[in-house]
Amino acid sequence: MRYAVAATVLGMALALSTGARAQGTLNVYTWSGYLPPELIKQFEQENDATVTVDNYDSNETLLAKLKLGGTGYDIVFPSNNFVPILIKEKLIQEVGAKDLSGYSNLVEKFQSPPWDPTGTYTIPFDITTTGIAVNTDVYKGDIDTYKILFEPPPELQGKINMFDTPSEAVAQASIYLGVPLCSDKPAEMQKVADLFTQMKPYIKTFSGKAGTIREGLAAGEIAISPLWSGSTQRTRKLRASIHYAYPKEGVLAALDTVAVPTGAQHVDLAKKFMAFLLRPETAGAVSNLLNYPNAVKGSEKFMDPELSASPEMNIPADRNVVFMETCSAEATKLQDRLWTNFMK
Repeated sequence: MRYAVAATVLGMALALSTGARAQGTLNVYTWSGYLPPELIKQFEQENDATVTVDNYDSNETLLAKLKLGGTGYDIVFPSNNFVPILIKEKLIQEVGAKDLSGYSNLVEKFQSPPWDPTGTYTIPFDITTTGIAVNTDVYKGDIDTYKILFEPPPELQGKINMFDTPSEAVAQASIYLGVPLCSDKPAEMQKVADLFTQMKPYIKTFSGKAGTIREGLAAGEIAISPLWSGSTQRTRKLRASIHYAYPKEGVLAALDTVAVPTGAQHVDLAKKFMAFLLRPETAGAVSNLLNYPNAVKGSEKFMDPELSASPEMNIPADRNVVFMETCSAEATKLQDRLWTNFMK
């Protein structure tokens, strides 16, 4: 899906009457539905610019596009575990992110994140946790453990949906077993493989599509599934007995970042856009749209009260948050082999 929002008629008239030149067009490449149209309009008006937005459906698609030259994009939104790959392959450029206006608005732990510790390339955007959505009408025990997913009690057997791709599923299983994320040791990955083999008879469906999972849980066709926090919140509105579990073994998380591709034509405008996203009011508006928390302090003041108070937006203080990592080639091969055998 592609859309472009032009500067307002008033802005165009002023530019023509004063002979001023617009700063140009900012070409953005991001996930579908990530940017509120009203914020795009606001940025255009403030900067006398035009913003165009193209969408992608996976980090892999983004990576492939940038390897082909980026086709003129100025802003991209890679997830944290892809940032080291993009830096290593010189697909994003240094922008001195730490020097941007508003960088100090970030929660302290995200001002020097492991994927970009010097704040040279990226700023954080929004945070996604991958927990477990459970129908508590079906299962009334403790839901805050991966055990009910991977070693399900009788009430949940045959009522499980499992993701149909490996990265998050393998990561959650690794956390449960105490295996390092992205392990390249065959013996450790065999433990993960054995766990999947053990649970397979109890799986009813395989899907990684949020809408499909939401419909299945709301209709009572499944009773448990790994799921993202924002998607679980939408599901709970359809069926009040759906609750979001934060496993005590560790909560899997990913953080989408904002970066400037190598070869971008409008770097100064791109940096202004990054600073724009660091404003608490902007970050709050984005969270209102996505139903995900963000990394900007003070943004909760600009969120819908019901959203900011929801359990899916508030990770318990005693939970260990485990961010997705960048897997080595060997670890990826082991993971793919495990998943291929599991899906046979």
